Amino acid sequence: MTFSRADVARAAGDGLLSFPVTDFDSAGQFDAESYRKRIAWLLEYEISTLFVAGGTGEFFNLGLEEFAKVVKVAVEETAGRVPVIASAGQSITMAKAHAAAAEAAGADGILLMPPYLTECSQEGIVEYAAEICESTSINVIYYNRANGALEAPAVKALADRCPNLIGLKDGRGDIQSLNTIIKTVGDRLIYIGGVPTAEIFAEAYLSIGVNTYSSAVFNFVPEMAVHFYKSLRAGDHETVARLTNDFFIPFIAMRDKCRGYAVSLVKAGAAQVGYPAGNVRAPLTMPSAEEVEQLKMLIERVR
Repeated sequence: MTFSRADVARAAGDGLLSFPVTDFDSAGQFDAESYRKRIAWLLEYEISTLFVAGGTGEFFNLGLEEFAKVVKVAVEETAGRVPVIASAGQSITMAKAHAAAAEAAGADGILLMPPYLTECSQEGIVEYAAEICESTSINVIYYNRANGALEAPAVKALADRCPNLIGLKDGRGDIQSLNTIIKTVGDRLIYIGGVPTAEIFAEAYLSIGVNTYSSAVFNFVPEMAVHFYKSLRAGDHETVARLTNDFFIPFIAMRDKCRGYAVSLVKAGAAQVGYPAGNVRAPLTMPSAEEVEQLKMLIERVR
């Protein structure tokens, strides 16, 4: 871990967050050199934290050994310029293994995913998250979504129990629930917008004090993504509205044509700007040639 707990919280809580795709070669194996080049390229732009092997990075499709390689390459290439956060999840046992691998590779924290598949009570989710937090010394950000969604009392209980829990990433887009969490827990945690294509929620997030979000499109239109974020924070409503209409609304329409396109389109976009990352792994599917052409025109509109 390169940064102090306070430094990681400041970086992850205020600034544009990068969630890079994971590079696979023609045989579908992790391509470390291509990934290294990707990280170097993305770090040329203004980001505050790098989240590797996340949802956009196909965490759910990575084995533990290659997960560790992804984190190691990212930490090496980042070289202390910004904090590196890896992912963890699936089960308590697997998440502890992810956290240990991330810590050994030098990551500054983990983004804790919900438990795999099963429905569970608020008390059960708190216990799941707490056991994983207590297994590691590095920082933890809890991804509040799907079957692992916590309400305000449970978030407070988890924060009170686990000093290394520094943040909550929203994956629900329920502004009422998130605002209740923020008002209940306060500045004990930092809060990150994390719905797919989070820019479409950015204005609503900002209105309740969520200053940052995960940007998947940063993978292929980094200049525009940074410009949008700066315009948002500067209160430039005209630019935010223009980019939302010109890019994000059409992109979301494409994304919603097929489940999994929140990742697949991002990989296709990266290839269109000269940084191919290979295909997604099943069960995800790549967009059609016609859809890629539509994406290309959308990219050209805002580049």
